[in-house]
Amino acid sequence: MSSSTGAITLAEDQAEILASLRRLKGRGTVGDVVADSGLPNQSVRTGLKVLLESHRGHLDVSASGELLYDFDPKLIKRGSEPILSRMKSMGARLLTASFKAWIVIMLVGYFILFVVLVIAALLASQRGNNSRGGLGRQSHGGRIHTPNLWFWYWVWGPRWHIGRPYYGRRWERTLDKDDKVPFYKKVFAFVFGPDRPRPTQAQLDRSIIRLIKSRRGVLTTGELVEHTGLPRSDAAGEMGRILGTYDGEAIASPEGELVYVFPDVMTSAHRRKKVGSPSPAWLRLEYPLELTGNSVGANVAVASMNLFTLIAAASSPWFIFPRLGIEGLAAFIGLVAVPVVFSVLFFGVPTLRMLRVKLENRRRAARNVRRVLLGFVYRKTLEGDNATGLDESYQHVSSQLKDQAIQQVDVETALHKIAAELNADVSTDESGVLQFSFPTLRNEFLASDTIRRKLRLDEQDVDKIVFSTSESSEEQGQRDLRLFDERLKERGIDFRQQVPSVDQVSFEHEYELVAFDEELKQRGLAGV
Repeated sequence: MSSSTGAITLAEDQAEILASLRRLKGRGTVGDVVADSGLPNQSVRTGLKVLLESHRGHLDVSASGELLYDFDPKLIKRGSEPILSRMKSMGARLLTASFKAWIVIMLVGYFILFVVLVIAALLASQRGNNSRGGLGRQSHGGRIHTPNLWFWYWVWGPRWHIGRPYYGRRWERTLDKDDKVPFYKKVFAFVFGPDRPRPTQAQLDRSIIRLIKSRRGVLTTGELVEHTGLPRSDAAGEMGRILGTYDGEAIASPEGELVYVFPDVMTSAHRRKKVGSPSPAWLRLEYPLELTGNSVGANVAVASMNLFTLIAAASSPWFIFPRLGIEGLAAFIGLVAVPVVFSVLFFGVPTLRMLRVKLENRRRAARNVRRVLLGFVYRKTLEGDNATGLDESYQHVSSQLKDQAIQQVDVETALHKIAAELNADVSTDESGVLQFSFPTLRNEFLASDTIRRKLRLDEQDVDKIVFSTSESSEEQGQRDLRLFDERLKERGIDFRQQVPSVDQVSFEHEYELVAFDEELKQRGLAGV
């Protein structure tokens, strides 16, 4: 009864807090919401943290060092989608599912039917049989057999169940030898493209949890940008969600930098062991989206079947009908109109889809440029090199993305965007070339390192976050900066683990996010 009452109270408090935020246009401190709603400080603080998980928003630090909650003025829920958009998505899914069922029946069925009809027509032509002799059942002294069980085994595939996804040939190579992808999946991929993984939020958060653990329970928005490659505004919103989901605390460092700590994530009943940092964004580049995901052989097989059906159906009034004595409107509709329309649509859908794939690949290429450039900027900044120029940035990105046509204007655009996001200082050298430095980013890493050393969440439990008051803010800031520089020189390996070498890049398959869970599901171990 008490837990039920507590849940009702929390829900009522959140409703009051939401009403206050609407009046405050989505922006305010804990004190602002307390003054507007009349709720206790602790209830407001807890409620705002919960709302960060469920609604779009992030945290800022005011000039006085107070935490400032900044929600979307409309207080939109995370992951929400307009009803019209949801209806369009649902309609598209139903249409796609219906077309897939039609494809299986039409492509395989009509292909087999026209193979039989063409052979029968050829036999009738050889015998000079122009009578209405039907379809003919003899072939070289034997019957024309319908496909045997091996054919259906190849079409449907062994050990496969309807609904299991097919992510393309790269993913297929990771399967067991006997786990053959059925042909109908490759037919669907030819038309609609390979299935796209839809990872759950928990699957997406695994690497975030690993990042938090590897950074000893302390994280900044700049470090999340390093890991995800997201624009800083998006990373700030994502950090707000993570804060609410994993019961973190946001604090302002003595220098005024916003730092997030996650003591509960670091708490464990088992012996502590070091957690390696997950790969940063430039080691998880995006592969270009493939039109079909199939091998060349599979695409040729599918296209050949449909092309044969198209040619046979279109020519049947002149080739098949006269030889087999077929006539009538029903025959024309069933053996000409329907298969021709189907075959044209079968080729038309991927042709139209090609434009969308090209557009998406341009976006992926731009994101890859950004990620590689981020690594270059982070490394130079943390190693104390204060100047980052366009020419060296272009050379670095070009050397890492050799398979991608890199234009200098693309790198320049990405560099200016990163400079704006990270509040870079811009100057010109003697030759008038723009130079970018990122002191704010360096200060952010300094702040997280300072909090890590003070809290030591990986070594002890922390009940309360306390800053030393034995030094003035200026003295403490100078000392922390000095210690930070010393650690970069003497114990640089710790920071190199945070920003691994940018002299190489790597790609990540989309399906890797869901591969582990799907493997458990196939083995019947889900939920074990």
